[in-house]
Amino acid sequence: MNVFLPLVVDQALAAAVRAPSPQNTQPWRFVVDGSRIEVRLDRDRVLPIADPAGREARLSCGAAVCNLLLTLRVNGVRGRVRIVPDLTDRDLLAVVSIEGNTHPSTVDRSLAEAVYRRHTNRRPLSDRPVPVSARRLLRSAALGEGGQLEFLDASGHYAQVSALVRRAETEQATDAAFQAETAKWAGRAPDCPDGVPTSAFGPPADVPGVVSLRSSHENRSIPPRQFEQDPVLVAVLTRDQGAAADVRGGMIMERVLLAATAEGLASSFLSQPFEARSTRAQLLAAFHGLGHVHTLLRIGYGLPARRTARRPAAEVTTMRSAPEVAAL
Repeated sequence: MNVFLPLVVDQALAAAVRAPSPQNTQPWRFVVDGSRIEVRLDRDRVLPIADPAGREARLSCGAAVCNLLLTLRVNGVRGRVRIVPDLTDRDLLAVVSIEGNTHPSTVDRSLAEAVYRRHTNRRPLSDRPVPVSARRLLRSAALGEGGQLEFLDASGHYAQVSALVRRAETEQATDAAFQAETAKWAGRAPDCPDGVPTSAFGPPADVPGVVSLRSSHENRSIPPRQFEQDPVLVAVLTRDQGAAADVRGGMIMERVLLAATAEGLASSFLSQPFEARSTRAQLLAAFHGLGHVHTLLRIGYGLPARRTARRPAAEVTTMRSAPEVAAL
């Protein structure tokens, strides 16, 4: 008989809530029911202006699934995920079934350790090149989750995508509804359990770069700094699209982010062109033939930044029955 300790589930859920989310909204809920862990969308935490279809929120829930499965594995527990295309219960995104014991790999252990070090870095990165070996590692991480990673400088999309990022940032900077939504979540106190604190903001750029980080996440109380002029940009893609693909895309995204962290790389998101009405269709069209693009990441070497807080896992978890696993 394999006894599944509730402590292992607690650790997996604690890792799950370390996933990234837009404005650190944490749009997830979990239901533990014996050998099943349901991952659910919390619609009250979906951003109605920036993410009206809940696409970014589903990516975040997929990232939470990745952390959950990884932490189960490093504790010797095998979990199997089923992404749920259930039209009768649209908030149920995935079910993780606990199926016995397993032996974690050294890669599993490295990625699981990175869960608590990964954070969005809005500060300048250095111009130190990301070596070929690191690029291969990140591509391998995406492939390991059934996805694809495109380095834009190698794919010929760099100029077009960076122009779309700049255009979207300009549109959002003059969108009163978007600015009000951002103000609700950004600029919070360091110990606030959700939202983005000012301590996690980056400095203003002294010279405009090729791509723009969010102006709403600039800390204007500190001096402007020079940002890298040609950041490394990557796109996370899947072959399919839709709600289930968004969840899978989030799993791929998180594995790439964890691999980057384990490799000593910093990362941040360029979500503007997905959120702005004038750029989303063009962004999707730019990758036509390669796959469906889910997110854009800025990756490179930089100084550590402050991590944002999370709500306790217990606050977002419903326990129907104690976790256990039957004999194999």
